[in-house]
Amino acid sequence: MTKKDILLEGIRGGIALSLKERIRLVLLLCGPAILAQVASTLLQFIDASMVGSLGAGPSASIGLVSTSTWLFGGFCMAIAQGFSVQVAHYIGANDFTAARNVMRQGLLTVLAFSLALGTIGLVIAGPLPHWLGGEAAICDDAGAYFMIFSAFVPMMQITFFGATMLQCSGDMKIPALLDILMCVLDVIFNFLLIFPTREMTMFGATFTMPGAGMGVRGAALGTGIAETVTALVMMYFLLVRNRELSIVGRKEAFTPSKSYFKKGWGITGPLWIQNLVMRGAYIASTLIVAPLGAVAIAANSFAIIAESFCYMPGYGMADAATTLVGQSLGATSKSLARSFANITLLMGIGMMVALAVVMYLLAGPIMGLLSVDAEVVRLGARCLRLEAFAEAGYAASIVAFGACVGAGDTKIPTLLNFVSVWAVRIVLAILLTPKYGLMGYWIAMCIELNVRGALFVGRITGKRWMETKLTTT
Repeated sequence: MTKKDILLEGIRGGIALSLKERIRLVLLLCGPAILAQVASTLLQFIDASMVGSLGAGPSASIGLVSTSTWLFGGFCMAIAQGFSVQVAHYIGANDFTAARNVMRQGLLTVLAFSLALGTIGLVIAGPLPHWLGGEAAICDDAGAYFMIFSAFVPMMQITFFGATMLQCSGDMKIPALLDILMCVLDVIFNFLLIFPTREMTMFGATFTMPGAGMGVRGAALGTGIAETVTALVMMYFLLVRNRELSIVGRKEAFTPSKSYFKKGWGITGPLWIQNLVMRGAYIASTLIVAPLGAVAIAANSFAIIAESFCYMPGYGMADAATTLVGQSLGATSKSLARSFANITLLMGIGMMVALAVVMYLLAGPIMGLLSVDAEVVRLGARCLRLEAFAEAGYAASIVAFGACVGAGDTKIPTLLNFVSVWAVRIVLAILLTPKYGLMGYWIAMCIELNVRGALFVGRITGKRWMETKLTTT
């Protein structure tokens, strides 16, 4: 048994953990998640640079529908969390049979949902780029990209579901390794599918590299194939190998429960609303940025990808916070849940601020890795330097939200996000973008992220976010 498992069993058994042990457990859980984020971001850079090498047009076509892909991904993640948070609470209460039943019911539910969502995506793929105000020159590629993305939505859903279930059981390593695997496969498949067959020279030797020459369509297809492989492997580790949740060899009767679904919807419903709030705001932002032209769209899209360099540790800490808060509350220890929330919050802010300094100093070279267009690089670098001043607030909102989700508290955080994004970001963007161009939009975003961080710090310092009950039947 590993040190991580011993400490997690200590939570479930009501054993008092010292501050040193709590910090160590946070690091043991968030370490693999942060490593996966690092690998994902680095490989995403490579992935984006492949499309970026084709010019501003192909980059803009993906950037145009990227907010819509985030919207679909947010729906998939929310329904997965509606069941995985219940699993964390049941595991914390040492009720592993109930945890496995929740997992079974969740798997059937997310499969049905993702098939329906993917079908909707296929139907709207053609007109979507026009709805978003895209230029005629990029709408064909944008629609094709979204259509292929939609076809693989069930695979994305299964990957999200498996990862959140494993994480809430305390297994951060397998989801992290599989996330890295997916990113590596994505780059390999994209390399083969985006570019045509061409002559390449490596270590002094010239050879013919085969390629499909599919451009933007190849980028979408490569990602979909990588998701499919990852989803299958993820299900193997969840259903066969995981100590707490494996269903192989267990003689347990399973009957779907209205209670599990009701509790899941209590978490998922507000998260879906939040997804509409947040992603809807991103789509509104696309409508604000789109009239600025292909260069601005590409610079905006690449700058967002580059900024992910900063919030890697934030999301790693949020995953740890969800698991630790969930299991602590399942074990009926609110004091321990609050302690883990505070530890992850402070560590997440510290890490993201450190990376913000690096991003500010290296903004130009980072953007240069993503695009060959000098104007795209210049504009994107200016956006990144500005955004460095928002990372502390962004970190607070990311990690505090993860802690709230672990407690099953999703309604008030959704309201906080709505107020922050729509009343601050969108209003300011409408006022500033026409006057200052893309920089006006990023000024609005910088201000809003700091406001959002302050709102979530206020939420997490109170008591009501820990009041949700999820382990009663």
